[in-house]
Parts: sequence; C-alpha cells; structure tokens
Amino acid sequence: MTLIKQLTNQDEFIGYYLLKEVEIKQTNSTPPKDYLDLVLADATGELPAKLWDASPLDKETFFPMGLVKVKGLVQTYRDRLQVKIIQIRPAKTEDGVKLTDFIRSAPISSKELIHTIHQVMNGIFDTEIRKIVEFCVGKVEEKLEHAPAAKTHHHAYFGGLAYHMVRMLELGEFLCGQRPFLNADLLKAGIILHDIAKPEEMVAQLGIVSEYSLQGKLVGHISMASNWITEAAVRLGIDPEAPKVMGLQHLVLSHHNLGEWGSPVQPQMAEAVALHYIDALDAKLQMVEDALHTTPETEEWTPMIRGLENKAIYRLKP
Repeated sequence: MTLIKQLTNQDEFIGYYLLKEVEIKQTNSTPPKDYLDLVLADATGELPAKLWDASPLDKETFFPMGLVKVKGLVQTYRDRLQVKIIQIRPAKTEDGVKLTDFIRSAPISSKELIHTIHQVMNGIFDTEIRKIVEFCVGKVEEKLEHAPAAKTHHHAYFGGLAYHMVRMLELGEFLCGQRPFLNADLLKAGIILHDIAKPEEMVAQLGIVSEYSLQGKLVGHISMASNWITEAAVRLGIDPEAPKVMGLQHLVLSHHNLGEWGSPVQPQMAEAVALHYIDALDAKLQMVEDALHTTPETEEWTPMIRGLENKAIYRLKP
C-alpha cells in the first residue's frame, strides 16, 4: 500500500486511507455539479482529494472517520499536491484494515505524557495555584489522553495536546533556570492551563477533530479556561479577585497575544510574555517538523505551511 508521505506529483496509486474530512461542494460550471471535497489520511500524513461528479449514492456513502479504498492520481494545484479520485469504495471487513492503523499519534505515549504533566503539577509549590490547576485538569482528565491540540495547524493528532503541553513545560523549565525573575509556579500553571479547555472546544475521535462544539463556537477555549479558573477559586474558597487568580486568568487570556488571534488582552506580566512565545515557538516548530516528516525525502521543499504565513520549508541536505 502506498503511504501518503510517499506520494508525489503524477503518481497513480491504489491504497486504503482514512477519510479525515468530507464536504459536499459545487463546481462553478453552469449548471453547477456536486463534488466531494475530501481529506485522505494515514499515519504518515494527509492530502486533499476531489471526487468529481459525485452521485447521490456517493453523497450518502462517504463520511468522516470512514476507511476507504482509493485509486487516484496525484496532481499539483496552486503549488500543493492533491488527489484526483478515479475510484473509491468503503473498506470491507475482508480487506483486513482497521481504523487504528491510520491514526497518527504523538511520538511519546499518552500515559507517559499525562504522568509528566501530573509530576509538574504536583511540583507547583504555591498550594492555591496548584489546587486551581488540579481542578481545571480534572475537568478534562479522561479526554486529555487522546485530545489533539488543534484541528489542523499543530499537534493535530492523538495525544497532541498533552505532547504540546509537555514540550512547552520543557521550554518553560529551561527559561526559568535562565531567567530567575520568572515565577516558575505561575509559568508552569499557565502552560498547563493555556489550552486546557480544548478537549471541550472540539469534538474529536481518536485525535481527529470533526467539528467544534457549541460551547467551542460560542465561547472558545480561552474564555472557557478563564471561567474554569474562577470556578476553581470559588469552589476552593479562594478569593476570585486575588492577584494570583487574576494572574492565572491573564496568562490564559493573553497567550494568543493579539485580538485578531483570539486574545482579549495582550501579555502584561513577565510570565505571560514568556508563555506566549513558548507556545508560539513550540507550535511553529511542530508545523515545520510535521511538514518535513510528511514530505517525501526526495522533495527539497515542503508544501506551503498556512501557520507560517504560507511559507514552504527547504530541506538542506549535506
């Protein structure tokens, strides 16, 4: 079977893949014709695909999280690879393929990642900050093991959110050693809490996001997490207007930095500045790593990366 990572322009191939996304669209022709806008995925990556002239049966047959057998042709469109589907059918039991074979996951086991997060959380010296963090983590404990960090941009796979947190905690530990003026308890708490509501913001199965929840659409993970901090303070008998509580809220509310990126306030604490750049550094480097990992080694350039202002990354070979 041909892996997504191995596909290059003008390759004709046959293989089994996961339908990560399925959307019915119409062409600009007169009269317009229905087609299926798909994303094919396996453990090595994903590619957009088009099933032109979709029949009524096609529109009733193919749904996200389904396994399919595809015969397709790889083409280049606007400098990006996409698949023209020649034939497609749902996978059958006798094909011997299972969903978990096509799921990408973090390179470290989820159980190990969760253990690390708990270790750091338990190491927060300030009792009130630690209890607030424990309360918020407890809200998503069951989902944290498999939750992705995003739908598409970065760490968008099984265990991606926990992996993102742990990588950020490693960067945070280094910065606190290099810059002793940073409050380590606040920064650790901010790292754990900044995306803690994402499992409630997104509807995900096996690390693949199908849609955003109603709460995710109307409130969003940043405001949800800030609300959880207030709820934790009230339930724990901590003054919700205490500086440390507002400090935790500020870390969460400002971590995207700009209003157009989702933050209602900009970082105005040293730890908030650190959190924003730690988050951005890990997210953007993960985008680069993912692009390099999913681009065939024969290719010098990755596809353009949306989260990096649509820049491609050059693979320098020795």
